[in-house]
Amino acid sequence: MNETRQLIEKITEGIQEKKGKNIVIADLTDIEDTICNYFIICEGNSPTQVMAITDSIKDHTRKETGIKPAATDGMRNAQWVAIDYSDVIVHIFLPEKRHFYDLEHLWEDARLSSIPDLD
Repeated sequence: MNETRQLIEKITEGIQEKKGKNIVIADLTDIEDTICNYFIICEGNSPTQVMAITDSIKDHTRKETGIKPAATDGMRNAQWVAIDYSDVIVHIFLPEKRHFYDLEHLWEDARLSSIPDLD
């Protein structure tokens, strides 16, 4: 569990480094039959920023923990990128896509923690 906590911390730092906003961590550990234990959800203002956040997360976690994602999806149009770290799945959205898919509401049984924006 300590490794997961460190991974979440490094992912969050990677998001903040590129000014990702509205970071929410959804703890799914008490929900049965989920694909992972945590979702980290954030947003960037443009496809370029979504890509920068994605690269920052991957670089930060690899350098700090040695962990690489199992998969990354959504890079082509960069409106919703998902990075799969097995235990943790990161979702980086454009604001309108985040509002449309509303993962926080979909997983409302999860314990949600908001991370304050840095600026």
